Amino acid sequence: MTRYCLALDLKDNPTLIAAYEEYHASVWPEIITSIKEADIKALEIYRAANRLFMIIEAGDDFSFEKKAAMDAKNEMVIQWEKLMWEYQQALPTAKPGEKWILMNKIFSLSN
Repeated sequence: MTRYCLALDLKDNPTLIAAYEEYHASVWPEIITSIKEADIKALEIYRAANRLFMIIEAGDDFSFEKKAAMDAKNEMVIQWEKLMWEYQQALPTAKPGEKWILMNKIFSLSN
């Protein structure tokens, strides 16, 4: 199992942030299915102000390239991503077209 941590910003608007959270209170079933089919075992999103932090725990068959290829063929995922982009904005350091940015682990405490 591999853990990935990613970051993204929301538009800094309380109304939009509330709407974004409402969508995530009941994510479309097709989106949940697409996540599981990509061999993602667990996925959590946290928010601080307008900054989002996503933790993905994925199996050995997961890759971001594979997930992107699957998503490109899934009309519901395309619709979901288009809708979510109304609330999201790229981090200042993002490359053109880049949304979620993979974070680098800088510390770990293990027992």
